[in-house]
Amino acid sequence: MARRGAGTFLLQLSLLLLLHLGGECCPSWTLGCASVTVGSPIVPLGSAVMASCTVQRELCRGLEQGKVRISWMLDNKLVAGSQRQGPGGTEVSNLTLPRFNHTHARLWCCVEWNGTKQRVGMAEIRAGYPPAKPLNLSCVLNLSDYGLTCQWEQGTDSHLPTNVALKCSGSRAPAVTGCTPRGGHSHCTVPRRLLQLYRQMEIWVSATNALGTAESERLCIDPMDVAKLDPPTLQSIQSIPFQTDCIALAWDVAWGTEHMELQCEMRYRAPEDPAWALVTGIIGRAGTAQRCGFLFGTQYRFQMRCRRSSASPLASWSEWSQDRSYTTHEKAPTGKLDAWWGAQPAGTGGRLEVQLRWKAPRQREANGRVLGYRVTLSPRRRGRDPSTICNTTHTQCNFSLLAGTRRVYLSAYNAAGESAPTEVVLLERKGQPLAGLRAVPGGERSLWVHWEAPLAPVTAYVLEWQRVTAEPGHCSACWQMERDGAATTALIQDGIEPFQRYNISLYPLYEGTVGVPVHTTAYSQQKAPSHAPKLHLKRISKSQAELCWEPLPVEMQNGFITSYTIFWANSITNMASATVNPSLSSFVMRGLKPSTLYKVHIMASTAAGGTNGTSLTLVTTVLDDTEIQFLFLTLGLVFVALVVLLICFQKNERMKEQLWPSVPDPANSSLGKWVPAAVPQEPLQVLAAREPGPAAISTVTVLEGEAGKQPGKEHPALPAAAPALPRPYVRQEGPGEPVQYARVGGAGYRGQRLLPEPGPRFYENLRGRGDGGGAGDWGFLEEPPATFPLLQGLRIGGAEELHECRAD
Repeated sequence: MARRGAGTFLLQLSLLLLLHLGGECCPSWTLGCASVTVGSPIVPLGSAVMASCTVQRELCRGLEQGKVRISWMLDNKLVAGSQRQGPGGTEVSNLTLPRFNHTHARLWCCVEWNGTKQRVGMAEIRAGYPPAKPLNLSCVLNLSDYGLTCQWEQGTDSHLPTNVALKCSGSRAPAVTGCTPRGGHSHCTVPRRLLQLYRQMEIWVSATNALGTAESERLCIDPMDVAKLDPPTLQSIQSIPFQTDCIALAWDVAWGTEHMELQCEMRYRAPEDPAWALVTGIIGRAGTAQRCGFLFGTQYRFQMRCRRSSASPLASWSEWSQDRSYTTHEKAPTGKLDAWWGAQPAGTGGRLEVQLRWKAPRQREANGRVLGYRVTLSPRRRGRDPSTICNTTHTQCNFSLLAGTRRVYLSAYNAAGESAPTEVVLLERKGQPLAGLRAVPGGERSLWVHWEAPLAPVTAYVLEWQRVTAEPGHCSACWQMERDGAATTALIQDGIEPFQRYNISLYPLYEGTVGVPVHTTAYSQQKAPSHAPKLHLKRISKSQAELCWEPLPVEMQNGFITSYTIFWANSITNMASATVNPSLSSFVMRGLKPSTLYKVHIMASTAAGGTNGTSLTLVTTVLDDTEIQFLFLTLGLVFVALVVLLICFQKNERMKEQLWPSVPDPANSSLGKWVPAAVPQEPLQVLAAREPGPAAISTVTVLEGEAGKQPGKEHPALPAAAPALPRPYVRQEGPGEPVQYARVGGAGYRGQRLLPEPGPRFYENLRGRGDGGGAGDWGFLEEPPATFPLLQGLRIGGAEELHECRAD
């Protein structure tokens, strides 16, 4: 038992060491009781791989009893194999991988021990491709040490270790390895001792790995033919003869090449040229060369290079020499200038204000540096200088002319002379316009303009374009002339910027007139607006809100605004939106909820995208304006009614007297029981009738009755008499003593106004005057009623007001 325990411990220790060392690379590995073999450790990528694992039971302590189960793992992936019993009590497992797609992997043989898989054997497998054929082999001989440096392209990676070598052989020498590249590079240098100068040699590249060998095309050269020469040196450049477009160059060849036949090339370039112009076939030993066709007054850069003239086409050129600049001599400008004008009346003086613009001549026509431009009223003639109206270094000029002047002459001059004048005819712009005009982007900084040709023949077209800005400006150089009258397209490139709007105008030039222009707008490139408009609340109610905004400045639009989109939402409902025409600057949101908070923002969109603005918060009202006005009116009326009612309650008695006055009932009057202490027997004269109309009793005076007075007689004047003594009035209700109730004095009551002197007259019946008594027209009795004894003792002024009192 002790021995078995020790054996088990050793097996466990060995398995742990195996697991720890499982990452080491080796073609095969064995624990002593198992071995792994493969058909080939290096196979082509994608081919089949066969492997076998043999386990000897008696050599694996702890596995002597029980069945041995063998399994396979490719790196960390479990793969299935077949197991059988081999000779000598061994267990054998075979594995076939039909397609091995790993460039490098480890194949492990495992056995099950105590329920776990333990690795007991391993084989390392590599896969790749045969080496690729090296390409583009070229060599250069360095004259400083006469070493031959060759370079090539290795081709695709084979995923396998590859040995590369540059081999060479001479006509009488066997093939040898000239050099081996280091560090994975694809170039190396063959030393001078392995070269045969002035003789043909074969040079090639060989690449070898476990799956095969590949060689490049063989290069047959004389090492001297590929010698890298030093560049020549340019000595002088001059124009010869004078006033021609030809120049002469002189140079010196590099040191050490004087004895060689050299073939050289020259190239030159002006600053505005897109590429170099190449001149070939120059003999190096000559030292000089001539070349014609140069522009006048233009600065050029010149370079030269050389190689052996007897070299093969594979021979290397020397490097280009250092630049040498030269400016050709000038000549008077030639050709016609493209001119365009604008004219308008200048006040009341009968003059014309003209703005003349022109294009600078091209270098081929300028023949040097243009010093200025001259505008005259007539062409230059021999012996007489014309009148100059403008002399400037710019490409525009403003001047005034008489209204009848229709021609001016424009010329350019430099240090060598002046060009022939260009006649500019100031034609009226009243010709036939074009049928259509449109512009589309031609690039980030260009625009293509398309138009329809008119029926009348056109001599040329003039295109104008101006950048649209918030502050108006004018670009004097933003125009061009198309000389081809049959053209229907033109490309604008000068001064075009992306995300900017341009107004484009096209003028057709006819024989003797200028057509009316047509216009369009365009962008060379669009993007989303830089900003969105700022929303403002213009009006709000309980269900609607009117918003307004200022249009974006054209510089911030970055394209044509296609629409505005309004978004709004409250805390409950989802987001709502509406699209607004770009020509509008206001919008009314409808269907809102009363007394609700909403958040609103606007998005401005172009064809290239949209930009959101800042959010606006608004709260709808509880009532509309009309409802608020009605509410205030109702409250006002209620308030007035309450005030009136309050006044009525405070002034109850007075209001009652004003609205419902008290009317005494004569039938219930107690005046009939009032009698004076001594009643005179003289009857009271009353009016039988009176004039209609109201009368007010202002004063009641009780006077003494006069003896002998006849009723109905008018006394012209009453004699003045002493006031009568006052007599009391008493009320008699029984056999007892009378009770005094009031006293009527002749002088009136205290505080009353006395009758004026003379005393009042008796009232008369004006209608029945002189009738001798009887009832009047109104049916009154002439005698006072006996039931009112108080009236018998009173003489009343204004008796006409007593017509309501009648006897029963």
